[in-house]
Amino acid sequence: MSIVSQARLRLLAGAALIALPAVAHAAPAPAADAAAAPAEAPADTAADANGGLQDVVVTATKRETNLQKTPIAISVVDPQVMKDRHVQSLLDLADGGVPSLRIATFEARQSALTVGIRGIVPFDANQTARDQGVGVYIDGVYLGRQQGLNAALFDVERIEVLRGPQGTLFGRNTEGGAVSIVTRAPTGEFGGRVSAGVGNYGGYNGELHLNLPAIANISFKIDGLVQHQDALVKNPLPGNYGWGYYNRYGGRITALWKPVDGLSVELSYDRARDENTPFYSQLVNYNPKNLPVATLAQINANNGKLPAGMIAPLSPLVKVSGDKRMDVADIGVPQQLSVDKTDGFAATIRYKASPDIELRSITAWRGVTTDQWDNSGGAHRTVFLPNAKFSRYSLSWLHQRQFSQELQAVGSLPNLDYAAGLYYFTERAQEEAATPSTNQWNADGTGYTVLSPVVTGPITSGNQGWAPDNWFRQRGSWARARSYAAFAQATYTPEGLDMFHLTVGGRYTKDKRYGRLYLVSGAATPWEFRFDKSRFDPMVTLAVDAAQGVNLYAKYSTGYRAGGANDRSSNFGAFGPESVKAYEVGAKMDLLDHRVRLNLAGYIMDRSGTQIDFDHVDTNPFLPGTSTPNPTFNLHTEDTANAPGNSKIRGVEAELTVKPVDGLTMGASYAYTYTHIPPTPNPQDAGKLTQVFVVFTPRNAASGFVDYEMPVGGGDTKIRLHLDANYASSMYSFQNEATKTQPSFVVNGRIALTDIQLNDHGQKFTLAVWSRNLFNETHIYRRSSANAAVLGDYANFNPPRTFGVEGSVNF
Repeated sequence: MSIVSQARLRLLAGAALIALPAVAHAAPAPAADAAAAPAEAPADTAADANGGLQDVVVTATKRETNLQKTPIAISVVDPQVMKDRHVQSLLDLADGGVPSLRIATFEARQSALTVGIRGIVPFDANQTARDQGVGVYIDGVYLGRQQGLNAALFDVERIEVLRGPQGTLFGRNTEGGAVSIVTRAPTGEFGGRVSAGVGNYGGYNGELHLNLPAIANISFKIDGLVQHQDALVKNPLPGNYGWGYYNRYGGRITALWKPVDGLSVELSYDRARDENTPFYSQLVNYNPKNLPVATLAQINANNGKLPAGMIAPLSPLVKVSGDKRMDVADIGVPQQLSVDKTDGFAATIRYKASPDIELRSITAWRGVTTDQWDNSGGAHRTVFLPNAKFSRYSLSWLHQRQFSQELQAVGSLPNLDYAAGLYYFTERAQEEAATPSTNQWNADGTGYTVLSPVVTGPITSGNQGWAPDNWFRQRGSWARARSYAAFAQATYTPEGLDMFHLTVGGRYTKDKRYGRLYLVSGAATPWEFRFDKSRFDPMVTLAVDAAQGVNLYAKYSTGYRAGGANDRSSNFGAFGPESVKAYEVGAKMDLLDHRVRLNLAGYIMDRSGTQIDFDHVDTNPFLPGTSTPNPTFNLHTEDTANAPGNSKIRGVEAELTVKPVDGLTMGASYAYTYTHIPPTPNPQDAGKLTQVFVVFTPRNAASGFVDYEMPVGGGDTKIRLHLDANYASSMYSFQNEATKTQPSFVVNGRIALTDIQLNDHGQKFTLAVWSRNLFNETHIYRRSSANAAVLGDYANFNPPRTFGVEGSVNF
């Protein structure tokens, strides 16, 4: 891998002095959010007249407000940024375009994402009875599971990244913040756009977004898309998929009915399918502890087991990759497609009861079904033993359905703006999982056999299959959750002191959860789990308009993540909620006639009850609480404990936008994040205190970009050039491993000829060439030393350079 060079660091540092983060990119005022008031957005005629930076409108307070006058640390990803960076799903934001937002795969799987903000990053929320610490929303609807978060994005108007606890207006599981995805609503006029493109690795994509003319006050909008990429690492086994593959497609239809003035009813239904394979897990070193290497004779003399204190020999077929990303795997293994299916129906009603109050109802049903097939490690995560089976195929079937109902009242009184509401959420999730081995070594490791995908005869731990009817199920669980909440928030501006704004809010939440772990290692188990807690989260913010274009604020807020149970444990081990208290100061500045925009924030967060996961291999011959023998004798389990005392999170963030001349916009953003978790008792090691870490949170992260537009020919045609660079220092990727990943420096670029007039009817064509990871930089984003005593470290690498050409027509 290429370590960040001094030249690249100087390039990034120089850009940081004069540039703006891509996420703070100025965007035209968007259409109203499905959960936002249709209040008139503040205009800035001076910015338009002088060619300065345009206003950015956000809906973080349930009403449309100017980003610079909203006392919340917010980053905005607008449609232009998504085009420039070729962002097709949330995973494409993992390169660090929003430095305080960290997105990674759970394990190596594209089928589930870990989303974190400001050091609130869960390690394993990919279960039936636990949650993330950052809420992800689409048009005001909370998404309850990690599975399905990497689905294709439908016609996004903007993505608001709300940093810091959002426990008042957004609720539970937003202790780190919220990611609010806002889509475009029907216009009622005929128009739309169509785009298509091709790229390397067999990539192609296509989109259609069509607005139909309103009929009887009803407007319709149709969205459809497809995104495809072949495998990044090839699989030597014929007829099987490689690693890093995806094929996404889906559609949505939206109807907006406005029967009378002041009343609107929006109905939408979406359905999507994401077929994918995990990223490849590579062995990056062998025998890092310099242990004596066992011979085959010693292993055979020890009944085929590895002698204590020795390391297994390495098969001559296994390649140790070091810092190099592999293009072709050395071992062929069965690898099928993981399939994520998501769908949802939403109904949003808005009624303008008077000029000063709007009533809203947001009703939504959503669901996700995931069929997981993860054979990412091959021989790179298991030792070689003569005639032993290897290559763990992690199979999982998960089905989740959720319903939510939110009622809002958003309005104004003299000197007072307020939002209040009621919220209800319920979900039921069920999962069953199996971990068969798909390959078997020969006696000396010079060859191997791929086991049949269909197993005949009685199914036992030693005769596992990966066809669904033949699974030897390692676990099965289901959980049901209900949440009730009431919230209110008001901003008071004193008469005659309109430079001061005091915001006070609070949310009361009642959480209930019940579930069962009904199957462990093929045997029925009696384990149940119940959780019943209530919680109040306050928020107080004092904002001051210190000068024209200078807004300062100080804020206190809290948030929490609900408690749950670990369905990877052998007894559905329960754990309590975690909560955070946050103190934040910030400044938002529009300077030099709207040519410079600088936003700063500093915060202190103290988190209590931090949820920590501990892996364990259970060799007990009996399942806990039963007299049933455990036929595997090496059941992989995971327990969760709450860390004692307070975990410390401290940070500073800066976002700068500069538009020195017309056509040129530059920017940079930076996030410094310090984290420390107290040593935590390991429930699997007699409560021994263990140092643990926050995952996927670099101490230093930065992003910079340059955009340049130049008119060509006549009309509105322009050449648009975009370049962005994103840096992150090394970080932990496992909560109880001191091993760190490598620093990263990823550059993306795009060149486009935009708004080519096609005819006199307003149709315009854009042609673009893009590249992600332009310099083909290679770094490890996930690394484990858990097997260092018996094999070596394994790791996952970032995607290689991708590029393509894309054309789009607006009509």
